[in-house]
Amino acid sequence: MPEPQPVLAPPATAAVFLVVTVAPGGEEAVRDVLEDLPALQRAVGFGAPDDDLTCVAGIGAAVWGRLFQGPAPAGLHPFRELAGEHHRAVATPGDLLFHLRSRRMDLCFELARRLRARLGDAVAVADEVHGFKYYDMRDLLGFVDGTENPVGQAAGAAVFTGAEDPRFAGGSYVMVQKYVHDLDAWQALSTEEQERVIGRTKLGNTELPEGVQPDDSHVALTTVTGPDGEERQVVRDNMPFGSVGDGEFGTYFIGYAREPGVLEEMLENMFLGRPPGTYDRILDFSTAVTGCLFFAPAAPFLDGLPALPAALGAAAAAPDPVAPDPVPDPPAAGDGSLGIGGLKGAPAR
Repeated sequence: MPEPQPVLAPPATAAVFLVVTVAPGGEEAVRDVLEDLPALQRAVGFGAPDDDLTCVAGIGAAVWGRLFQGPAPAGLHPFRELAGEHHRAVATPGDLLFHLRSRRMDLCFELARRLRARLGDAVAVADEVHGFKYYDMRDLLGFVDGTENPVGQAAGAAVFTGAEDPRFAGGSYVMVQKYVHDLDAWQALSTEEQERVIGRTKLGNTELPEGVQPDDSHVALTTVTGPDGEERQVVRDNMPFGSVGDGEFGTYFIGYAREPGVLEEMLENMFLGRPPGTYDRILDFSTAVTGCLFFAPAAPFLDGLPALPAALGAAAAAPDPVAPDPVPDPPAAGDGSLGIGGLKGAPAR
């Protein structure tokens, strides 16, 4: 399998999630940055090797055909919006995702700053979130997040494409959603009721036993199985974020998977219900305000990008047209001048 991007990076204490859209004509600048991404990362992290600065770049369906000639990954498509009876998983703009992680926020910030400077007018920022570790890997709701992530070989099998799409082996699909919490309403619940919403104990971080765990709990609805009865796994790297001054507090969800269907099935269970109508009760306290799907290709793909699409390549190679000399306005009738210094469209006297 080709070397993947650092999807399975060590646990981070700081992260920046940067989602941008690509402006028309910005394709060449974006390609240059994608090819230079490892060098940019090394330049920032060189003096702090123990702080594990990494960056994963994801590419969206809408921009893939503008950047690269040839087929796209088999499962790549725009984020599918879901409208449940009570809650909605919204789809929002996003052509590129940069997922920056480290043990230090200053390294994430500096790499994000350099990426933004290099991209310049080629992109517009659609969303930027700075995440942080909160206590012992808890979210702002007070529960440990990411407990069920697979590890080792199981993690690689869960997130990296293989023989099913050999052209893009070693890549990973990545879904992001920004959830904003109503902490006042959440904190008004008792600990026991919060545990029933999540499906785990708050202090001990253990799943509630069968018969006690509600069918509409978060754990119950985000556990999905395949035809063989085996649990279908993903790797989450969620991070809390917040602003005390703005009163905004939330969780940035990011999930990596070998194919997007498992992530989409989890969302369908959450927002539409399993069975329909039994939606995830966490959504009564957490609102999804963004939603995007990307593909993070393997490292060799970024090292040697496919050619630009033919039409864009021809446009980039064409010389700038030579503008004809301007034709001066004719002089106003009867004014005896040559039109020098006259006002365009001035009425004849």
